[in-house]
Amino acid sequence: MGANHFVLCGDEDQGVLDTLSDVTDNFGGNFSSEHHAKPMGFLRHFAQQGGRIVHLTMYGEPHDAITSEIPTDGPIAVVVGGAKVPGDIYKLANYNVSIGHQPHSEVAALALFMSELMGGVAGPEQFPGARLEIQSHPSGKVVIDRNEDSNPS
Repeated sequence: MGANHFVLCGDEDQGVLDTLSDVTDNFGGNFSSEHHAKPMGFLRHFAQQGGRIVHLTMYGEPHDAITSEIPTDGPIAVVVGGAKVPGDIYKLANYNVSIGHQPHSEVAALALFMSELMGGVAGPEQFPGARLEIQSHPSGKVVIDRNEDSNPS
């Protein structure tokens, strides 16, 4: 949906990073991931390098009013987290963006925000380097493995 990097902060979970790598290997694209033990240190450094920080929260400005004002001409870190997000993030963030004012899925909030920020959900195009290709189908799934021999003898 427009992201090209994922930073897992706090406790390291190599399984998450391995899953992201597997998805990129299978479906292609230019996507990387890494772990940082200290989220605030990572974000402070990111801001010092000129990056913008967007914090998705229940308490920020309404997404439909603010997302179009966020410049996309440079790097953006989107902070998504649950109860463990440090309170200092509200001051450090350039934008505190509310995706509703009730508890919600962080994944859904990120998807909604990225769709608005990037001007809609990506179409059916395939990413370069994809091993698997998904073809739309009205009543099931069609997956083509580009590594399999398509001309069996």
